[in-house]
Amino acid sequence: MAERRAPYAFVVAFVALTAMTAPAAASDVDDIRNRLEQWTDAFNAGQKDGICDLFSKRAISDFRGQPERNYDEICALLHDSLGDPARDFHYGLEIHEIIVEGDLAVVRLTWTLFISPLNVTTVEQGMDVFRHEADGKWRIIRYLAYEE
Repeated sequence: MAERRAPYAFVVAFVALTAMTAPAAASDVDDIRNRLEQWTDAFNAGQKDGICDLFSKRAISDFRGQPERNYDEICALLHDSLGDPARDFHYGLEIHEIIVEGDLAVVRLTWTLFISPLNVTTVEQGMDVFRHEADGKWRIIRYLAYEE
């Protein structure tokens, strides 16, 4: 009889643990999604203040065909883009998947960048790795991207 109960006890324990951890994971997924959407809105509105807060101070970017960039270089590029009087940059965001495991998360996404008045559109597939940092915010520590 005890042998029959063991699988049921395991199932009950697994369901209970899953129920306890699922809301935290869902909350983390929502936090990451919100950070990406808020960043996109701020960038598209030309807001320089806080534009680098999505990135960890230890961030490294790897965009195919370009040199790796660290946090300072990423921020300089963002500020230069937003300060360019001859061009307007606008990002579209499509999130395909967010996977959270502990203090790390991976986001598969597509960025569509529109540059006016040049009428240039680029579609960039990518993967962002987020870390839950000491201040409670999810920030990008690595990102990989390439044009379609």
